[in-house]
Amino acid sequence: MPGGLLLSGAVAALLATALPSAQHSSSPVFDDPPPDKIVINVATVNGSGCPQGTTAVAVSEDNTAFTVTYSAYLAQVGGNSDPTAFRKNCQLNLVVHVPQGFTYAIASVDYRGFASLQRGASGAQKASYYFQGSSNTASKSHPFNGPYDDNWQATDSTDWAQLVWAPCGVQRNFNINTELRVAAGTSSSSAVSFMTMDSTDGDISTVYHMAWKECPAS
Repeated sequence: MPGGLLLSGAVAALLATALPSAQHSSSPVFDDPPPDKIVINVATVNGSGCPQGTTAVAVSEDNTAFTVTYSAYLAQVGGNSDPTAFRKNCQLNLVVHVPQGFTYAIASVDYRGFASLQRGASGAQKASYYFQGSSNTASKSHPFNGPYDDNWQATDSTDWAQLVWAPCGVQRNFNINTELRVAAGTSSSSAVSFMTMDSTDGDISTVYHMAWKECPAS
């Protein structure tokens, strides 16, 4: 995907889930999303799990979420698998254009895919998130054990007090690093195990739910 490619669209039906943090009385309620549209500019896409042209980004109509869609994200071991195919990764560098006077944080992320793991094999999905120039990095990992032959889903949630907010008044790129990893373990070397971050129809959306607050007056 070439740098500077602008991708936005309406995916509100997929993103109807409300931000869970606003439902807890012990946590402050997030500000309403800004009325103006946010626009996400994909600066760079790198990694074995996201070859050029296989990743897209879209923003929900209500500005509370965005999705990243993959169509060639697969990690595999066993059989005639390439020895390097056991681990696939993707690093997205996104420029998020936020309406003036607002800042945002990533409150939760939903990942989906399919896994076929033989008995004795295992797999894992991992992700980390950080703003350019920030030392605060959030990292989460989700393990899966064979036998497993079904769709999978994993959610990364962050408590309100631990949210990492984009700096007000400064443009900082948002980085997302994801990884799929499969290990043969005690399964037969001829048996194939794999995990995908896609679906049988060729794509699946990873949903990033956004929290908003107004920046203090300068």
